[in-house]
Amino acid sequence: MAIYEYDCPRCGRFETHQAIGTAADSHACPGCRCSARRVFSAPHLTTVPQQLSAALAREERSRSDPEVVTEVPPSRR
Repeated sequence: MAIYEYDCPRCGRFETHQAIGTAADSHACPGCRCSARRVFSAPHLTTVPQQLSAALAREERSRSDPEVVTEVPPSRR
């Protein structure tokens, strides 16, 4: 199922869940039953947790600018 967005002239934007490729150019508004036109918006991409995002960014930076260790770090006891 995909999420499609429509814009009702009376009620504003709303979303519908339909099978991929089956969305019509217009859809009845669930609030006022008026014909709403389909609009295209940015896709809803999955968000990445902040810690994972930071780790991925650090790994990407290390490809071209690796952190160089010049001495042994102190032990953690």
